[in-house]
Amino acid sequence: MGAIESPEPEGRDTAFAMPADVDIDRVWIGVAGQVWRRQPGRLELLATRLLRSPGLARALLTTPSLLLPWFVATLVILCAGVAATYGTDQSAVALIAPALSAAGIAYAYGPGIDPAWELARSMAVNDRMVLLVRALGVFLLDTALGLAAMLISSAATGIVVGWLIPMTAVSALALAVATMTRSPNLGVLAGVGGWSAVLYMTQATTGSFADAVNLSAFTFFYLAIAALCAAIVLYATRMTRGTG
Repeated sequence: MGAIESPEPEGRDTAFAMPADVDIDRVWIGVAGQVWRRQPGRLELLATRLLRSPGLARALLTTPSLLLPWFVATLVILCAGVAATYGTDQSAVALIAPALSAAGIAYAYGPGIDPAWELARSMAVNDRMVLLVRALGVFLLDTALGLAAMLISSAATGIVVGWLIPMTAVSALALAVATMTRSPNLGVLAGVGGWSAVLYMTQATTGSFADAVNLSAFTFFYLAIAALCAAIVLYATRMTRGTG
Protein backbone atom coordinates (compact mmCIF):
# COMPACT_ATOMS: atom_id res chain seq x y z
CA MET A 1 0.00 0.00 0.00
CA GLY A 2 1.16 3.47 -0.75
CA ALA A 3 1.73 6.00 1.95
CA ILE A 4 -1.36 7.82 3.07
CA GLU A 5 -1.10 11.54 2.40
CA SER A 6 -1.85 13.75 5.34
CA PRO A 7 -4.79 16.08 4.83
CA GLU A 8 -4.33 19.83 4.47
CA PRO A 9 -4.58 21.72 7.77
CA GLU A 10 -8.09 22.90 8.41
CA GLY A 11 -8.77 26.47 7.33
CA ARG A 12 -5.75 26.67 5.03
CA ASP A 13 -6.44 28.55 1.81
CA THR A 14 -4.89 26.66 -1.09
CA ALA A 15 -6.60 28.61 -3.87
CA PHE A 16 -3.60 30.89 -4.29
CA ALA A 17 -0.88 28.41 -3.34
CA MET A 18 2.33 28.94 -5.32
CA PRO A 19 3.17 26.03 -7.69
CA ALA A 20 6.19 24.09 -6.47
CA ASP A 21 7.93 24.28 -9.85
CA VAL A 22 7.86 28.09 -10.12
CA ASP A 23 11.00 29.91 -9.07
CA ILE A 24 9.82 33.46 -8.37
CA ASP A 25 13.35 34.77 -7.87
CA ARG A 26 14.41 33.48 -11.26
CA VAL A 27 11.32 34.94 -12.92
CA TRP A 28 11.99 38.31 -11.34
CA ILE A 29 15.61 38.25 -12.52
CA GLY A 30 14.30 37.59 -16.04
CA VAL A 31 11.95 40.58 -15.81
CA ALA A 32 14.78 42.79 -14.58
CA GLY A 33 16.97 41.62 -17.43
CA GLN A 34 14.31 42.43 -20.05
CA VAL A 35 13.86 45.98 -18.74
CA TRP A 36 17.46 46.93 -18.04
CA ARG A 37 19.58 44.93 -20.50
CA ARG A 38 19.27 47.16 -23.58
CA GLN A 39 22.16 49.44 -24.49
CA PRO A 40 21.55 53.12 -23.69
CA GLY A 41 20.81 55.37 -26.65
CA ARG A 42 22.01 58.91 -27.22
CA LEU A 43 19.11 60.44 -25.33
CA GLU A 44 19.70 58.17 -22.35
CA LEU A 45 23.42 58.94 -22.38
CA LEU A 46 22.60 62.64 -22.37
CA ALA A 47 20.18 62.13 -19.48
CA THR A 48 22.85 60.17 -17.63
CA ARG A 49 25.29 63.08 -17.96
CA LEU A 50 22.70 65.60 -16.82
CA LEU A 51 21.37 63.52 -13.91
CA ARG A 52 24.72 61.91 -13.05
CA SER A 53 22.97 58.58 -12.54
CA PRO A 54 22.54 55.81 -15.15
CA GLY A 55 19.74 54.21 -13.11
CA LEU A 56 17.86 57.48 -12.75
CA ALA A 57 18.21 58.15 -16.49
CA ARG A 58 16.84 54.68 -17.31
CA ALA A 59 13.92 55.17 -14.90
CA LEU A 60 13.15 58.54 -16.52
CA LEU A 61 13.13 57.18 -20.07
CA THR A 62 10.97 54.18 -19.16
CA THR A 63 8.22 56.44 -17.80
CA PRO A 64 5.01 55.43 -19.65
CA SER A 65 3.89 58.98 -20.30
CA LEU A 66 7.26 59.87 -21.86
CA LEU A 67 7.24 57.04 -24.38
CA LEU A 68 6.59 57.59 -28.09
CA PRO A 69 2.88 56.54 -28.14
CA TRP A 70 2.03 59.03 -25.39
CA PHE A 71 4.07 61.75 -27.11
CA VAL A 72 2.25 61.19 -30.41
CA ALA A 73 -1.15 61.17 -28.66
CA THR A 74 -0.33 64.42 -26.85
CA LEU A 75 0.84 66.02 -30.07
CA VAL A 76 -2.35 65.03 -31.90
CA ILE A 77 -4.56 66.41 -29.11
CA LEU A 78 -2.69 69.72 -29.03
CA CYS A 79 -2.90 70.02 -32.80
CA ALA A 80 -6.64 69.52 -32.51
CA GLY A 81 -6.63 72.29 -29.92
CA VAL A 82 -4.86 74.62 -32.34
CA ALA A 83 -7.45 73.82 -35.01
CA ALA A 84 -10.27 74.47 -32.56
CA THR A 85 -8.65 77.77 -31.59
CA TYR A 86 -8.77 79.02 -35.17
CA GLY A 87 -12.47 78.18 -35.36
CA THR A 88 -13.53 79.75 -32.07
CA ASP A 89 -10.96 82.53 -31.48
CA GLN A 90 -10.56 81.08 -27.98
CA SER A 91 -7.33 79.30 -27.10
CA ALA A 92 -8.36 75.68 -26.68
CA VAL A 93 -4.74 74.68 -26.06
CA ALA A 94 -4.67 76.62 -22.78
CA LEU A 95 -7.71 74.64 -21.66
CA ILE A 96 -6.44 71.25 -22.87
CA ALA A 97 -2.81 71.39 -21.74
CA PRO A 98 -3.44 71.27 -17.95
CA ALA A 99 -5.54 68.11 -18.30
CA LEU A 100 -2.91 66.45 -20.50
CA SER A 101 -0.13 67.32 -18.08
CA ALA A 102 -2.18 66.01 -15.14
CA ALA A 103 -2.73 62.68 -16.87
CA GLY A 104 0.92 62.37 -17.86
CA ILE A 105 2.26 63.17 -14.42
CA ALA A 106 -0.18 60.78 -12.75
CA TYR A 107 1.12 58.02 -15.00
CA ALA A 108 4.68 58.96 -14.07
CA TYR A 109 3.84 57.26 -10.77
CA GLY A 110 3.00 53.86 -12.08
CA PRO A 111 2.28 50.84 -9.86
CA GLY A 112 0.38 48.50 -12.14
CA ILE A 113 1.20 50.58 -15.24
CA ASP A 114 4.92 51.32 -15.28
CA PRO A 115 6.92 48.16 -16.21
CA ALA A 116 9.95 49.48 -14.33
CA TRP A 117 8.16 50.74 -11.22
CA GLU A 118 9.16 47.84 -8.99
CA LEU A 119 12.72 47.97 -10.27
CA ALA A 120 12.90 51.74 -9.75
CA ARG A 121 11.92 51.22 -6.12
CA SER A 122 14.80 48.79 -5.68
CA MET A 123 17.39 51.23 -7.02
CA ALA A 124 19.92 52.94 -4.78
CA VAL A 125 18.40 56.27 -5.84
CA ASN A 126 15.81 57.63 -3.42
CA ASP A 127 12.17 56.95 -4.42
CA ARG A 128 11.34 60.62 -4.06
CA MET A 129 14.10 61.61 -6.48
CA VAL A 130 12.88 59.12 -9.09
CA LEU A 131 9.34 60.46 -8.79
CA LEU A 132 10.52 64.10 -8.89
CA VAL A 133 12.61 63.60 -12.03
CA ARG A 134 9.81 61.73 -13.80
CA ALA A 135 7.18 64.32 -12.92
CA LEU A 136 9.47 67.18 -13.94
CA GLY A 137 10.24 65.45 -17.24
CA VAL A 138 6.55 65.06 -18.07
CA PHE A 139 5.81 68.64 -17.07
CA LEU A 140 8.62 70.06 -19.18
CA LEU A 141 7.62 68.01 -22.22
CA ASP A 142 3.97 69.07 -22.00
CA THR A 143 5.03 72.67 -21.38
CA ALA A 144 7.21 72.70 -24.49
CA LEU A 145 4.48 71.16 -26.63
CA GLY A 146 1.84 73.48 -25.22
CA LEU A 147 3.95 76.59 -25.79
CA ALA A 148 4.73 75.52 -29.34
CA ALA A 149 1.06 74.89 -30.08
CA MET A 150 -0.03 78.19 -28.52
CA LEU A 151 2.60 80.23 -30.33
CA ILE A 152 1.23 78.94 -33.64
CA SER A 153 -2.14 80.47 -32.82
CA SER A 154 -2.57 84.24 -32.72
CA ALA A 155 -5.41 83.79 -30.24
CA ALA A 156 -2.82 82.62 -27.71
CA THR A 157 -1.26 86.07 -27.44
CA GLY A 158 -1.23 87.24 -23.82
CA ILE A 159 -1.94 83.85 -22.21
CA VAL A 160 1.15 81.88 -23.27
CA VAL A 161 2.46 81.97 -19.69
CA GLY A 162 -0.84 82.40 -17.87
CA TRP A 163 -1.81 78.73 -18.21
CA LEU A 164 1.46 77.46 -16.68
CA ILE A 165 0.29 78.25 -13.15
CA PRO A 166 -3.04 76.37 -13.41
CA MET A 167 -1.23 73.53 -15.18
CA THR A 168 1.15 73.31 -12.22
CA ALA A 169 -1.76 73.16 -9.79
CA VAL A 170 -3.67 70.51 -11.73
CA SER A 171 -0.53 68.42 -12.23
CA ALA A 172 0.30 68.60 -8.52
CA LEU A 173 -3.24 67.50 -7.67
CA ALA A 174 -3.02 64.50 -9.99
CA LEU A 175 0.37 63.49 -8.61
CA ALA A 176 -0.77 63.86 -5.00
CA VAL A 177 -3.79 61.62 -5.51
CA ALA A 178 -1.73 59.07 -7.46
CA THR A 179 0.93 58.82 -4.75
CA MET A 180 -1.53 58.69 -1.85
CA THR A 181 -3.84 56.10 -3.41
CA ARG A 182 -1.07 54.25 -5.30
CA SER A 183 -3.31 54.40 -8.34
CA PRO A 184 -2.37 56.41 -11.46
CA ASN A 185 -5.91 56.04 -12.76
CA LEU A 186 -7.33 57.79 -9.71
CA GLY A 187 -4.70 60.49 -10.14
CA VAL A 188 -5.82 61.08 -13.72
CA LEU A 189 -9.45 61.15 -12.60
CA ALA A 190 -8.68 63.71 -9.89
CA GLY A 191 -6.60 65.95 -12.16
CA VAL A 192 -8.90 65.94 -15.17
CA GLY A 193 -12.01 66.08 -12.99
CA GLY A 194 -10.64 68.98 -10.93
CA TRP A 195 -9.72 70.98 -14.01
CA SER A 196 -13.10 70.27 -15.59
CA ALA A 197 -14.79 71.54 -12.43
CA VAL A 198 -12.75 74.75 -12.56
CA LEU A 199 -13.69 75.31 -16.20
CA TYR A 200 -17.37 74.66 -15.48
CA MET A 201 -17.44 77.07 -12.52
CA THR A 202 -15.59 79.72 -14.52
CA GLN A 203 -18.03 79.40 -17.40
CA ALA A 204 -20.97 79.60 -15.00
CA THR A 205 -19.70 82.71 -13.19
CA THR A 206 -17.96 84.73 -15.92
CA GLY A 207 -19.39 83.26 -19.12
CA SER A 208 -15.99 82.31 -20.57
CA PHE A 209 -13.83 79.23 -20.19
CA ALA A 210 -10.72 81.28 -20.99
CA ASP A 211 -11.08 83.22 -17.74
CA ALA A 212 -9.77 80.13 -15.94
CA VAL A 213 -6.32 81.06 -17.25
CA ASN A 214 -6.83 84.78 -17.89
CA LEU A 215 -8.01 86.04 -14.51
CA SER A 216 -5.18 86.92 -12.13
CA ALA A 217 -7.62 86.51 -9.24
CA PHE A 218 -7.27 82.74 -9.58
CA THR A 219 -3.47 82.83 -9.28
CA PHE A 220 -3.38 82.59 -5.49
CA PHE A 221 -5.88 79.73 -5.56
CA TYR A 222 -3.75 77.79 -8.07
CA LEU A 223 -0.54 78.40 -6.14
CA ALA A 224 -2.17 77.32 -2.86
CA ILE A 225 -3.41 74.08 -4.44
CA ALA A 226 0.03 73.41 -5.93
CA ALA A 227 1.78 74.01 -2.60
CA LEU A 228 -0.67 71.85 -0.65
CA CYS A 229 -0.44 68.96 -3.12
CA ALA A 230 3.36 69.21 -3.22
CA ALA A 231 3.39 68.86 0.56
CA ILE A 232 1.15 65.79 0.27
CA VAL A 233 3.53 64.21 -2.25
CA LEU A 234 6.50 64.87 0.02
CA TYR A 235 4.60 63.33 2.92
CA ALA A 236 3.58 60.28 0.89
CA THR A 237 7.19 59.64 -0.17
CA ARG A 238 8.75 60.47 3.19
CA MET A 239 9.43 56.88 4.28
CA THR A 240 12.85 55.47 3.64
CA ARG A 241 13.33 52.34 1.58
CA GLY A 242 12.56 49.14 3.44
CA THR A 243 10.08 50.64 5.90
CA GLY A 244 6.39 49.77 6.05
